[in-house]
Amino acid sequence: MNLDLIYTELIAEHSQYSPYKGELEEATIRERGHNPSCGDDIHLDICIEDGKVAKMRFHGVGCAISQASTSMMIELLEGKTVDEAMELAETFIKMIKKEITSEEELAVLEDAMTFQSISTMPARVKCAVLSWYTLKKAIEKL
Repeated sequence: MNLDLIYTELIAEHSQYSPYKGELEEATIRERGHNPSCGDDIHLDICIEDGKVAKMRFHGVGCAISQASTSMMIELLEGKTVDEAMELAETFIKMIKKEITSEEELAVLEDAMTFQSISTMPARVKCAVLSWYTLKKAIEKL
């Protein structure tokens, strides 16, 4: 099976059937991310317990790229410390900006590495990074 096809299927699966969609009543942080150029509007609900991302959910509207990126981000970050979450967000953003290209360094992103090729599609970059910047903004308020 072709790697591009696997990535396409992974993005489709996360955007359409994410188990992380919905609101989180026990959220300790809520943050909205909005991309006015395409209309993506994501709300992150984050529950921080003992310095860790205990649980996250998202709701809102957006393209398949923004929805899948958010879903993969949550899958990666639940259970991580707040510091680890910030480091992973930085790594993802640097990957999209082509500041980190080493497969070895990017392996920490797990499925989110799928978006590495997005950097060649300028119109989609903002879609892929929206939730990651929104997460950083939320955590900086702690």
